[in-house]
This record gives sequence, C-alpha cells and structure tokens, in this order.
Amino acid sequence: MLFIIITFIYWFSLYIYVPVFVSYLDFLGGTYTLVGFIVGSYGIMQILLRLPVGIISDRLQIRKPFVMIGLITGVISCFGFALTESLEFALLARFISGVTASMWVAFTVLYASYFKQEDTTKAMGNVQFITVSSQLISMGLSGYLVSHWGWKAPFWLGGVIGTIGIILSLRVREVSGEKNTKKIEKHELTEVFREKIVLKAAILSAIAHAVLFITMFGFTPDYALTIGAESETLLFLVFSFMIPHAIAPIVTGSYLIARFQKWTILMIGFLGTCIFSAIIPFISSLPILYVSQALNGFAQGMTIPLLMGMANQTIPSNKRATAMGLFQAIYALGIFLGPFIAGLFSHEGPYVSVFLTAGGAGFIGIILSMKWGFMNTTVQGKRAQSL
Repeated sequence: MLFIIITFIYWFSLYIYVPVFVSYLDFLGGTYTLVGFIVGSYGIMQILLRLPVGIISDRLQIRKPFVMIGLITGVISCFGFALTESLEFALLARFISGVTASMWVAFTVLYASYFKQEDTTKAMGNVQFITVSSQLISMGLSGYLVSHWGWKAPFWLGGVIGTIGIILSLRVREVSGEKNTKKIEKHELTEVFREKIVLKAAILSAIAHAVLFITMFGFTPDYALTIGAESETLLFLVFSFMIPHAIAPIVTGSYLIARFQKWTILMIGFLGTCIFSAIIPFISSLPILYVSQALNGFAQGMTIPLLMGMANQTIPSNKRATAMGLFQAIYALGIFLGPFIAGLFSHEGPYVSVFLTAGGAGFIGIILSMKWGFMNTTVQGKRAQSL
C-alpha cells in the first residue's frame, strides 16, 4: 500500500499541469513548433537515461534509490515551473521532468518483483491502473486550479505533493529475494538487446505513446478550449478519456487476455486509437468530443499495459530492469517524436494535421500488429506440426 501511494504521488506531480500545459506555453508566447518541441522534450531525457538506469539497477540489484531520485526531480521540475515564467526555463523544467519519468524503470521492476513471474501481465495492469488513476485525479484538478488561482497553481501543488512522496519513499523496502539474485553480467546485456519480443513491444509502445502525447497529453485539451470548453470544465474531457483508460487495463488483464490472442487485442486497440484520434479536428461539439475520447481512452488503455507485460514477462529477474530500460527508452522516442512531428506539421493547419498525424501513427500500429501477429501464429503452427 505504501508503494501504491508513492506511485500515485509520483505520477500526480508529473501530470498535475498536463491539460493546461500547451495553453500555458501559448500564454508564454510559444509557436506550435516550439510548443511541440517543449512538450516532447520530456521524452528526450528518457531516451538518454532509461536504458542506463535499467543497466545500473540490474548491475547493483537495487531499485529504491532510483525511486527516490524520480520523486526528487519531480519536485524540482514543478517548483522550476512555479518560480519562473519564460519559455527557456519551461524547457529546462520539462527536461528535468523527463529525468523524473526515466526512473519509472525502477518503479515497474520493483512493483513486478512483488508478484510471481507468471502474474507479470496482471501486475503491469495493476500498476497501469494506479498510474492512470493518479493522472485522472491530477489532470482533473488542473483546469480548476488554473481558473481559481492562476497558471502557477498546478505547479505549486505538484511540488508540495511530491515532497510528501519523498518523505514516504524513505520507508520503501526492496524485495529481499531480489537482492540475492545473481547480478547481470556484461556479456548478458547483448542477450537482452536481442530479445525480439522486447523490441517489438517497445516499437509498438513508442507508437502508442506518440499518439497519447499528441492527443490527451498534448493538443486535445487545447483543441477542446477552441470549441467551447473552459479551463474549469476541462475535467469533463479528462474524465471522459482517463476513466476508460484506467478501466481498460483491468478488463484486458482479467478478461480479454484469457480469451483472445495478444496480437488480436493490440490490433483492435490500435484500430480504435487510429479512428478516434484522426476524427478529433472534425468534431465541433463538446459532448461528441467527450464520447469519442472515452472510446479513444479505452482503446489506448488496451495496448500500453499489455505491451509492458509482454516486454517484462519472459525476462529473468536479474535482467528485468535492463529489459525495461531498453523497452522504455525506445518508447520514449514516441513521447518526443510524436508531439514534435505533429507540431512541425501544424503549419498545414494547426489541428487537422496534428491529429491526422496521431491517426497515421495508430494505423502503423495496426499494420505492425497484424504482421507480427501473423508471424507469431505461423511460428506456433510450425512448432505444433513438428511435435
């Protein structure tokens, strides 16, 4: 329960300002290209740090220090936004938040260590539920805070809550069995890099995160404001997306995974992602936008935890942080490139090109899921025939 609370706080400090972030950068005078770069810069540090964090964590077989670093840098980032008011410092604070997010490697591996290996997918569904619940509550508060206390209120609250998380993290305990696990050797690192399932899951997760950071964690709230939403009522958009997004991992882990092939679930998830992202700029009614994004939230929630579980499940515990570091470093490319490319295309028409970019990414996810799913079925069929 302590670890669940700390995980909740970790994501709270990272996402308390997300729905109003694009509008805040507009307020500071940023162009769409610059805004897209600043939003996506959160992913740059993750690309650089997640794999080294995973390797070091596995070499030392420790997770707690990285959990604490994540909480500390999250507080620094929030207070950095709160105490400054320029695009340059906003970019710096966003980079620091990327350091915070890089430590998620340690969070996921430590949480997974509390479960049996065969329950890894369920564990990742649980941790995704905690993550999305925190994002839901924090993002729901964001617009209300801005409308009553100004642009800086979400940053101040994120910093204060994050400080509580730092204090609580002092009581986190490593799993004793994991400390006694054989430490990963240098020659074993290349084995992790050759794990095809990790690489495939990471590429698909990069696509999924590109769409997520273009849409709900990027430009969708700003678009909602242009068709009649107000800062205070953004919580309706947040709830419509995030509640299904929180429910989807539970439904997938408890029901769908037992009845359907993983690749089939991924294809359906990316299909919904493609359709309900591409139609956003053609919607002029807020109620219709809420319904479409509820479906989008569920579709995206089907794919992300499933991919995380696929990357984690077949890896021995002494290599798990390295595998997750590789997995998360690759999907961080999507976090950066998604908003950045969408921002570059915005000169074609700010919103149409942005959301069609997201839809296009979802379509690529469909194609890759179909291809790799077919290859996997073919391999399994050949094995069955040989037996």
